[in-house]
Amino acid sequence: MKVLVTGADGFIGSHLVEKLIQNDYKVKAFCIYNSYGSKGWLDTLPAKIIEKIDFFLGDIRDTNCVKEAMKDCTHVFHLAALIAIPYSYIAPASYIDTNVHGTLNILQAAKDLNIKQVIHTSTSETYGTAQFVPINESHPLVGQSPYSASKIAADQIATSFWKSFNTPVTILRPFNTYGPRQSNRAVIPTIITQIASGKKEIKLGKISPTRDFNFVSDTCSAFVKLLNNEIVIGKIINSASNFEISIEETALLIAKIMNVEITIKSEENRLRPKNSEVERLFGDNSLLKKLTNWEPEFGDLNGFEKGLRITIDWFTDPSNLERYNSKNSYQI
Repeated sequence: MKVLVTGADGFIGSHLVEKLIQNDYKVKAFCIYNSYGSKGWLDTLPAKIIEKIDFFLGDIRDTNCVKEAMKDCTHVFHLAALIAIPYSYIAPASYIDTNVHGTLNILQAAKDLNIKQVIHTSTSETYGTAQFVPINESHPLVGQSPYSASKIAADQIATSFWKSFNTPVTILRPFNTYGPRQSNRAVIPTIITQIASGKKEIKLGKISPTRDFNFVSDTCSAFVKLLNNEIVIGKIINSASNFEISIEETALLIAKIMNVEITIKSEENRLRPKNSEVERLFGDNSLLKKLTNWEPEFGDLNGFEKGLRITIDWFTDPSNLERYNSKNSYQI
């Protein structure tokens, strides 16, 4: 078994590569080509991990490049995507190119090369604001941003290849993942980096929406549970903590852990358009548990606080904090 991870240089992708290597899988890391030869967060991993990774630099939007990357692999974790919701309002066509056409390239190559399994990454944003809770896999899909619409399209294409060509596809739909290495576009790093840089007035967008936060190691363990598992082929499966908390409560909890008193200011430029805001996310993880015996290590409020402490410790390490600019942060 040799596993390809697309988007390996990103937040979740780098954690997944690290976990797979630690579990003795052969891993090829598909990273986006750049003139600096940078492999993103993978460059920060211990040397004993890096030396075991087979690196491939390319672009998920290029059909031939994708097929070349997949030729000697048996399984694929497809994580490569544009994910910043604010940018999707500015450049929606780029989200179609990367998230939809990129996914089509993966699926077409998987079909042609007889790949044993493609695990495609979805997002809880595809559900839009909860119409009922907890949100299970039967919940309607609502594209409330160009980003979420592109991911709905990618999910549907993946499902169509399973139904049309019997391409062995599994779709994992993670709810809001957080942890070390996350982009400053996300709300938890936005809060932590502002506090860590000495700010007492924390600038956020809307603070009433709730989220189902999942520590990155729980999301990665969900991915690994699906690998080479025939019972999950053709299925869409939530990865969620089965717990919700508001953005405001999250900010206050982080401030409490960091022993700082804060005030919160809602800024216009951090708000989503009125009808684009996802007001509530609260996921049902029962299907994942039933099919794989997966359990979140960081579920419920106590688990969330434990995950936040790990995340805060990482972000407040000066060598990590200097990578972030608290002035250029947004929230999802």
